Amino acid sequence: MQQPAAWASSFESHHKKGTTIMNDNALALPVVTAPPVQARPHHPNLILHCGARLATLDEVARVRTPPSTATWQPIPHATLVQTIERTLAASNLRLGSVAHSLDAEGNRYFGLMEIMGRSSSQDYCWVLGLRNSHDKTFPAGIVAGATVFCCDNLSFSGEVKFARKHTRFIMRDLPQLTERAVGRLMAKWHDQDKRIGAYKEADIDDASAHDLVIRATDVGVCSNRLIPSVLHEWREPRHAAFEARNVWSLFNAFTESLKDGNLAELPKRTEALHGLLDTHVGLGLN
Repeated sequence: MQQPAAWASSFESHHKKGTTIMNDNALALPVVTAPPVQARPHHPNLILHCGARLATLDEVARVRTPPSTATWQPIPHATLVQTIERTLAASNLRLGSVAHSLDAEGNRYFGLMEIMGRSSSQDYCWVLGLRNSHDKTFPAGIVAGATVFCCDNLSFSGEVKFARKHTRFIMRDLPQLTERAVGRLMAKWHDQDKRIGAYKEADIDDASAHDLVIRATDVGVCSNRLIPSVLHEWREPRHAAFEARNVWSLFNAFTESLKDGNLAELPKRTEALHGLLDTHVGLGLN
């Protein structure tokens, strides 16, 4: 099983206006281009998280979709991207930076989309993660995330799968499935704002931080190998924004250390981290 694993340092701008993509089993859909947005002092570099096999939208569109069967209908990667973009535009959600990644065979797609101007905070923004497979590894799905401006730390807080299986009607139902999924993500993003606010308000001492680091390995946030890295980021944070001794700083010590990991595993790991820290601060979110 090949999945994106390494980190890269280039940046891909958003899609060119007016492009139309065709693929086997795909609908012809115009790419929805986000309206112009005001420049930020720091723009999240989502490409940092997309691994060794970075891809342009044209490369994603050129991936051949395998033929469907009586019980399984694969979704063309580019059709999924375009349908999500159309749904976001209809929901008045503006896109910023966008990043795409494919495995070596093109069977598994991972993408990240910055959602502009909706978070109530000035130090992070919402991110939509999406994935799709042509080898039945996992169904198409999207996940609510956030990225921190000063360091590009990325975390996720809940996946919404379009369907348990890619049935023969999934292409017909894809716009409706996407609309419902994005609606559910809106609630998760607002929960994420509450969560981050609670983390910032919860002070923590070294003893409690060290205990949480050990407990994090028990619940699958990270391996024992990452403990020294997390502790170093907690004790000597590389970013001044995390010098405060609170749960938000500890959270970013974890996400900084998890940058060397696999993007495909990041939603599961950061969801486990949220569960651990939510309990610590007494926050009850689904």
